Amino acid sequence: MTAALADLFVRRLEAQKTHVRRVVAAGVADAVADVCAARGVRRLGVPPGLPREWRPAGVDVVEDRDLTPADLDSLDGALTGCTSAIAETGSLVLAAGPADGRRALSLVPDLHVCVVREDQIEADLPEAMSIIAGLLREEVRPVVFISGPSATSDIELHRVEGVHGPRRLVALLVS
Repeated sequence: MTAALADLFVRRLEAQKTHVRRVVAAGVADAVADVCAARGVRRLGVPPGLPREWRPAGVDVVEDRDLTPADLDSLDGALTGCTSAIAETGSLVLAAGPADGRRALSLVPDLHVCVVREDQIEADLPEAMSIIAGLLREEVRPVVFISGPSATSDIELHRVEGVHGPRRLVALLVS
């Protein structure tokens, strides 16, 4: 993966109103803590397989062990990893892996913080699909493509955010 590919990914994310922060691997938990503090997050949902070193101090970290819809709705945010990312579209790909969690965790809370390692970024959809196809041959999994915060203009062409997923999306790009 080249620096140009990572830069394209960041530009595409930012064009979609996603806040992007570049961090080093050892700084993920601190970056998540900063995001939580800046956005008033007190309860943060995480998948059980999320790396321990990504979990921030200063917030109540709640593992999603089959949280109910009401429990998910009571979270201030969610922190996940991803399976892959697509530079061309600025998309995050979550395929229910241990750090990705289940779909509901990334879609119900109002804030989604997603950790993306630079080596996970693929140039385009066909490259990302080869990774996803390999996973799906092993096990059927739901796959979610996230291209910016949830937004729709279905009603009288007025943009409304947060109807079909999180209103705010933060990507932490790990070099």
